[in-house]
Amino acid sequence: MEELLRILNDIQPDVDFATAEDLVDGGVLDSFDVVMIVPEINESFNVNIPIAEINPENFNSAASIMALIERLQKK
Repeated sequence: MEELLRILNDIQPDVDFATAEDLVDGGVLDSFDVVMIVPEINESFNVNIPIAEINPENFNSAASIMALIERLQKK
C-alpha cells in the first residue's frame, strides 16, 4: 500500500489518499489522472490493468485500487 500511496501522492500531493473514498466520484481524480496512474501501477506492481477494469468502482479509493492490484497479481 505504501508504494501505491506514493504513486497517488505524486499525482495529487494535497489529497489524503489513505482515507479518501470518493476519488473519482468526488472529482479528486479525473480521467487524465487515472491515465497517468495506470502505467505507474502496472510497472510498480508488475500487473497489466485491462481497459475494462478502469472504472470509478476500482479507482474511488486507495483500498479499491489495492484490491484491484491484488486481484490482478493472483491471475
